Amino acid sequence: MPPTGLIAVNSEDCERCNEDYEEEYEFHASVCVWTRYSDGTVKLRNSNIELMDQDILYHLALGSESHDLHEMFGDVKFVCMGGTPKRMENFAHFIMGEIGYKLPAGTKLEDISAYSYRYSMYKVGPVLCVSHGMGTPSVSILLHELIKLMYHAKCQDPIFIRIGTCGGVGVEGGTVIITEEALDSHMRNAHEFTILGKTVLRPAKLDKKLARELKALASEDDPYDTIIGKTLCTNDFYEGQGRLDGAFCEFTETDKMEYLEMLSSKGVVNIEMESTIFAALTYHAGIKAAVVCVALLNRLNGDQVNAPKEVMHEWQNRPQTLISRYICKTLAQKGQLKSLSRGSIKSPRRFKLVQQESQAHE
Repeated sequence: MPPTGLIAVNSEDCERCNEDYEEEYEFHASVCVWTRYSDGTVKLRNSNIELMDQDILYHLALGSESHDLHEMFGDVKFVCMGGTPKRMENFAHFIMGEIGYKLPAGTKLEDISAYSYRYSMYKVGPVLCVSHGMGTPSVSILLHELIKLMYHAKCQDPIFIRIGTCGGVGVEGGTVIITEEALDSHMRNAHEFTILGKTVLRPAKLDKKLARELKALASEDDPYDTIIGKTLCTNDFYEGQGRLDGAFCEFTETDKMEYLEMLSSKGVVNIEMESTIFAALTYHAGIKAAVVCVALLNRLNGDQVNAPKEVMHEWQNRPQTLISRYICKTLAQKGQLKSLSRGSIKSPRRFKLVQQESQAHE
């Protein structure tokens, strides 16, 4: 059991604190002490936000006073993120069919953040589908604003899931990979930040119970493997991942293969460019999170992605299928969905200003 007084809310009220408690103790402590109110809504680790007249989420083209964020997003339970706008638009349409969500008559699925020109965001009932771009800086910007959005919307215990692509290490193309640990280029289960000129390391931890739940939803009928393993996150697609086909390369193929074999020996099964920042910020926010990717190639066999387009498209649908199974299972246990209301603009004047502010930050 935790030391007396460490848990700030009644642990009996916290669903996660009653399951696998010892294994997930650090996560539970973080959630209960720092990042949750007693009703499960998100608490920010930044007191400055409460003192602001309006919090403008300008990369999302939203604002805490221009929009009724609680009305728009208060029912969100799942935040699904992927690299490209088109992929997340496709996922939004896919999950709509999977959960049986119906749009109001005469309406269509809209990009909520269209005025930002940076990210795309679609809401399908309790599921928020958002593009995060490529690489850690883009993901970091988006996560800061999404976490604040969860706070302003008073979302209760949201789950964040990254759906992506990656290069496999000893894993063939088409394999679905659930991240167990996110490692940086120095093999640390952490993400390195530079804040006010100082280096800060934050743990890059994902929810292991969630990873196991996802793995359990893989079907024997799936014509591909679904595995759990360690993920290496790099800041570069070419040299940082040991590719020989970049504009620069100052190492040999032997060097590359020795490096990849070393990664494999330490349990790394894939390489991508977002997992450590995603894990570090969601963990710091006390948000339950998972990363599910599909391998586009086996890096032990080459560097270039050359599978046919139709094959790539089918592969990229595989993580979406697994996530949809999890969402459907969870929603089946928790009840009805709620349609998005159109009466979500509190102040037309502030709404216009937020759009203009977002467009000005290029």
